[in-house]
Amino acid sequence: MSHAFYELKLDDEFIEDLRSTLEDMIDPVDIEVYVGPHCPTCEDTLKLMKAFEDNAPNGKVRLHVYEKGKDDAMFRKRDVERIPTVMLLEGQIRYTGIPAGEEIHGFIETLMRISEGESGLEPETIEVIKSLKNKVYIEVIVTPPCPYCPYAALLANMLAFESYKYNKLLYSDTVEAYENPDIADKYQVMSVPAIAINGHKAFLGLPFEKDFINYIKLADEGRYERFKLMDYGQTSGL
Repeated sequence: MSHAFYELKLDDEFIEDLRSTLEDMIDPVDIEVYVGPHCPTCEDTLKLMKAFEDNAPNGKVRLHVYEKGKDDAMFRKRDVERIPTVMLLEGQIRYTGIPAGEEIHGFIETLMRISEGESGLEPETIEVIKSLKNKVYIEVIVTPPCPYCPYAALLANMLAFESYKYNKLLYSDTVEAYENPDIADKYQVMSVPAIAINGHKAFLGLPFEKDFINYIKLADEGRYERFKLMDYGQTSGL
């Protein structure tokens, strides 16, 4: 289906590539999908996530679908206010809006790293995550055509993955800007990826891992006066 901002192509080539990639899964991964009525992208989101379940080795991708109005207890439990929402690791990693276009690649890589149990982050980064004392909420504002956005989302997701192992204090939310223009407007986003930490805009473009973890440490300590918007130049206009 084609929308103004993306086209979902579940053609034979995509399915073949997806199946080939998912063959290397080690541990099973649960995907939670939250949908509801009057949602232009919920149907495509379900189709995309069903493709993961259908093309993974038997039982390696476990899909759980929750519908607004029927499964409201789960919506409350996971603090889901927008549809569609896709979650991994019990909500430690979430996508607010369909992970379509270029974002599919980052989602696939996220799922594979979770299955393999390896984030790929530096040991120093992991030590900072293990030392967190307060909740850190990362929002990565993206659009489907943006070539840099999947890498920014993947980095945030892996930070959340490591936190899931140790303290469950750091959360990653990849926010699709066209479906959630109010969030993009809140941060005055004119180009993507844009990254906010605990409601404070921090980065434009794909940040270095060292810079990202330094800002997370500042956020954990409540030292937002030290935040200075860092622009890496790798962005796409909205």
